Amino acid sequence: MAALGHTFPFYAGPKPNYPMVTTLAVIIAIFLTSLVTFIIILPGIRGKTRLFWILRVVTSLFIGAVILAVNFSSEWSVGQVSTNTSYKAFSSEWISTAVGLGGVNIPLTGTPVQQLKETGDYNKEFTWRLGENYAKEYAKALEKGLPDPVLYLAKKFTPHSPCGLYGQYRLAGHYTSATLWVAFLCWLLADVMLSMPVLVYGVYGGHMLLATGVFQLLGPLFFSMAMSLTPPCPLHLGTATLHTHRGPAFWVTLTTGEAQS
Repeated sequence: MAALGHTFPFYAGPKPNYPMVTTLAVIIAIFLTSLVTFIIILPGIRGKTRLFWILRVVTSLFIGAVILAVNFSSEWSVGQVSTNTSYKAFSSEWISTAVGLGGVNIPLTGTPVQQLKETGDYNKEFTWRLGENYAKEYAKALEKGLPDPVLYLAKKFTPHSPCGLYGQYRLAGHYTSATLWVAFLCWLLADVMLSMPVLVYGVYGGHMLLATGVFQLLGPLFFSMAMSLTPPCPLHLGTATLHTHRGPAFWVTLTTGEAQS
């Protein structure tokens, strides 16, 4: 295939690179725009209430941004390892996996990246969201001829794998995502009620803000419970073993929920 102009040594077509997570970029842009808009109108607020509104708006926007960002993040469970694999003889690669609420992302980087006129840099996502077919995505990856380490890890997450990772992570993702959406709804209601001049609505707004923190804590709790349903599955890559652990999205959600509660 190299003679025919394809990617060396046998992967036809352009190598799959994981696209930029545009959803997270949109979320960040929306909340930054809201913050800038508030800063513009800030001079119109007089007296000591200006500091109060600054703290309130910044804190509220941060909480809302965290709830949405972690819901679309792929770093709830992460792992990374450097090992020699069968992808290319006598070459080592950095292989990592990042599991989110909607799928698993598997990056692979060669050491060095440029080897035999080829760029050893892959990043592939497999999803199990509602309406998505993980097994079909895996079959397409086989047809494309992705590197062996990527296919090996992806196979461990297939529905029929003896490891049971598919059902484990899919269950964890569904319940955690549902609680985070409820937390986001509570956050919206809290903002609306706290913005009303009537005192009783302010009390209800405080209750909704507390409910927001409670549901944020339930997300990591459900994720941990679902993760403990099945024993760990060994992920052997060459001479090394890939171990996963709780990622940044898990700890950010847990910390933010504790701060509100």
